[in-house]
Formats: sequence, structure tokens, C-alpha cells
Amino acid sequence: MTMTLDPVTLAVLKGRLEQIANEMDATLYRSAFNPIIAEAHDACHGLYHATTGATLVQGTSGLPIFVGAMAFAVKAVIDRVEAGANNDPGDTWLFNDPYEGGTHLNDMRLVRPIFRDGKLFCWLASVGHWLDVGGNVPGNFNAKATESFQEGFRIPPVKLVRKGEFQHDIVEILNANSRLPQSNWGDLNGQLNALDLGEQRLDALLADYGVATVDAALDAFSARAEALMRAEIAALPDGRYSFDDFLDNDGITDTPLRIALDLTIAGDLMTLDFSRSAPPCQGPLNIAYSTAVACCYVALKHIFPHVPANAGVLKPISFIIPDSTLLGVKAPKPVGGYTETILRVIDTVFGVFAQIAPERANGSPYATINALSLAGHRDDGSRFVMFSFFGGGLGGNPEGDGLNHGNNPISTATIPPAEILEAAYPVMFTQWALRPDSGGAGRHRGGCGAIYEIEALAQSGADVFLLGERGKFPPFGVVGGGPAAMNRFVYDGPDGPTSPPLVTKITDIHIAKGQRVRLESPGGGGYGEPRERDAAAVRRDVANGYVSAEAAQAQYGVDLEAGR
Repeated sequence: MTMTLDPVTLAVLKGRLEQIANEMDATLYRSAFNPIIAEAHDACHGLYHATTGATLVQGTSGLPIFVGAMAFAVKAVIDRVEAGANNDPGDTWLFNDPYEGGTHLNDMRLVRPIFRDGKLFCWLASVGHWLDVGGNVPGNFNAKATESFQEGFRIPPVKLVRKGEFQHDIVEILNANSRLPQSNWGDLNGQLNALDLGEQRLDALLADYGVATVDAALDAFSARAEALMRAEIAALPDGRYSFDDFLDNDGITDTPLRIALDLTIAGDLMTLDFSRSAPPCQGPLNIAYSTAVACCYVALKHIFPHVPANAGVLKPISFIIPDSTLLGVKAPKPVGGYTETILRVIDTVFGVFAQIAPERANGSPYATINALSLAGHRDDGSRFVMFSFFGGGLGGNPEGDGLNHGNNPISTATIPPAEILEAAYPVMFTQWALRPDSGGAGRHRGGCGAIYEIEALAQSGADVFLLGERGKFPPFGVVGGGPAAMNRFVYDGPDGPTSPPLVTKITDIHIAKGQRVRLESPGGGGYGEPRERDAAAVRRDVANGYVSAEAAQAQYGVDLEAGR
């Protein structure tokens, strides 16, 4: 018999459970060694179902892309247990396998079973982006990788802790295969501490309310999320809708890669079919099935923001993602550039909803993380790997202009501050500014991208690696809005400023001390017809430096000199 809980108890338990995940997030952010976790918050924690691995609760500051992916990750451990592996109190599993619920090799996952009265109650899990996990390229964003072995070491689900006993030999293997073992060691301990705290808080909650009550609450949360999602889908017009977008290239061959979505709505059910997408590619722009599902979840959560973040949301939704496409690959296809592909998948969902429900749509965000690494040796001989991702403009939307210099919709992460990067690495930012005329024109303008210029300070200079996108296909506008500016990368070469042949991807270049790289990120696509934009808003954009006087005249029909 299912227990029925009153609304007040449900609200209290919802807050307590979310607080557990939030405290786990905060613990890792405050203790991690690398800025991508500590400052950028590229991590996530949550509670997961004992037998299915489904997401029960996730922290509010963790990366949204990990919500769906972590459910597959926990299920990978459950599969090991069902196949005969022991699973005991005090165990903690570790892995980074992108084909078994991971994303890419840098995202290290820890999964811990939580027992109550001798019975498995749920799983706690932690994921964080480690700075370096071996492979051919420092930081692991290898734009030329043709198999996963060139991207880093791959760890299947293994026990890092057995019945409370730490397995030091596993850590020795991890350390021996990384350029930055001290950083990884610090991040690993931060993740373990986060799980320890989560277990303590969950034990206290179960002691206060009992297993049956908390179980009933978790079931109620999932059922409510499913009901709300079904209602949202049922309110949309039935039909089949399609949208295509493209990746610049795979880093190996300069050929565009199609990401195609056919979305069907039938009553309170939705099907997302990606069968028309490009086949698996040679370079690292592939993703695994679990990653594709996870980014679809993120896109839908943006469109339906009031639906709770748990697995119930996905019950009325079906996915068709064949392994004959680059969205459902298996090992050893390279997947290190997964961030670029999932952003394009999200864009196709945004694009198709501009047809279905324009009142919910927004212009494409800048839709590339611009994974940039500068690596080399400090003047004291110690090694450094500066990896960072960068901001851009978000799309215009029905309620207003897109955000200037924001982060992508896969993430609640923040862009690492220039001061932190300069303090940690021998680099100097000589420019960090908004990029004028980069946002798509529209009744609601797309946000501006940014300009970053970085100078190498070490005597030996720095090796430079970039894996980005949107250098050939601009972020699109919707409902009549215009496209944004495209991505642009320039570095100081032997013959002066140079752009990569593949536009947004490069490896194996070196800049000397005093030389610079320059990244100009895209803006967001516009929303609505540009000529419908209020003239006073256009003048304000020009005064703020977001739009030039020439663009105000050409795109919006506003003549500043004439005062019109």
C-alpha cells in the first residue's frame, strides 16, 4: 500500500533532500584544487533510485547536463552489481567511461550505495571535471583525436573504496597517467568528502522521518513531475516538426555535420527522433546515447522551466537515437568534444519549438564552450595546464533581450575569473570585453559575445589547443530574428595574426613569450523582427557599445543623426 503524505510534509522533505545535494555541491566547490570545479562549478551531486538509477534529487547549482547523464552512470554500477559484483556498505565506485553513462573522460564519477537496516535505500553520486586525464593533449580537448585512446585514460566502474578501505593502488594508476596528479588528488578527496557529508545528512533525515516516509515522498515527486510534463505536452498542438543545424567539422575533415531532429507530439506523448543526423565522424564530435538523452532533457527543462528536475520528466518522452549516427556511438569512437555536439542538439530542440510554440522559443545561444588550453612549463620548471571555457551571448526571447556574456544552457557554471586564471598560470589577459555587433538583431536582441586576448608570460611560451564551434554556422534567430556573429580565433603566428584552417579547432601550435591568442565568441540569435524593436532601445544599445551606429541603421532602420 502506497503511503499518502500531506503537502506540508512533502514540501519539507523536498527542501531537506535538495539541501543535501546542495551541501554536497558546496563541499566540493570549496575543496576542489582545480578552478574548473572550484570557480566554474563544473560538477554535480544527487540522489539516485536504488534499482533503476533514475534521478531522484539533484543540487540546484550542479550542471544540468549531468542530471540525465548521471542516471545512466548509476545504472552502469547497478548493472555491475546485478552481474555479480559485491556491493557493500562503505563501498564507493569510481569511473569515467563516457560510453557507460559518462560524458567525456575528464568527468570523473563517484557512486556510493546507501544502506538502511541492511537494505539498499538509494545511491549518492558525485561528478567533477578533472583538469588532465592523460591522452595526447594537455587538458584532453584533442581536436585531432580519432579514437578515445588519444583523449585520455578510460576507467570502467571499479571500487575505489571497499567496505571503507581505500584502494591506494587505483589512485597510483590514476596519478601515473596524468600530467597534474596533485590537482586530481585534491579533486578526488573533495568528491569523497562531499559524499561523506551527503551520507551523514541522509542518515539524519531517515532517522527523523523513517524510510517509508522518505520513499513515499520520492515516489510522489517523480509522479508529480511526470504529470506536469504530460500536461505541458498535451497543451501543445499534435504534429511532426523538424529542424536541422550543423557543426562546422569534426576536427579532421572540413565537412559540416548535420544534427537533425524530427519531433512528434501525440496527445501527452513526445518523441524525439535524430535518425537523420550525420553518421559517426572520425574526429571527437561524437557522443554516446546517454549523453544525447541528457542534453535533450536540458533543452526541454529550459522550455518547460516549472517542471521539477527528476526522472519523472522523461517518462512521457521517447528517444530514437540510432548508433548509425554520431549521437549514439560506442567505444572507441572519440567523444572528447561532446560539449559542442550537445549544444547543437539543444539548438535543434530550441529551433523546432520556435515552430511549435513561438511564445516559448528563444534565439540560439552562442552554443560553443570554446575549450581553450594553454600548456607548458613555468619559469621554475613546474608544469602547468590552463584549461578554461568562455562565455558568449544568449538568445533573445519573448520577454526580453538575451544575456550579454553568459554561459551556455548546458550549465549553471560560471566562467572562471581572469584574476583566478592569471594567479594560477603564467598568462595575462590583455583584453576581456564585450564584442560589439555580435548579438543577432531582433525585436529582442541577442546578447553580445566577448573578446578575450591572452598573452603567454613564461620564458618557454605555451602550447595552444582549441576545440570550439559556430565558426561557419552562426547562432540562429527565431520568429524573424537575425543570426548572431560567428566564432573567431586568431593567434600570433610566424607571419603575424593567423586563423586555424578548420576555423574553430587547432592543436600543435606554440606561441612564444609575449605572443597572444585572441578569441571572439559569438553572440545569441535575435527574437522577432528587428524593425519592430523600439528605437529608444536601439539608441541605448549604441550608447552602451552593444550595437554600432552602422548596424543600427542597416538592421533596425534607426538613423541616429536624424533622431529617428
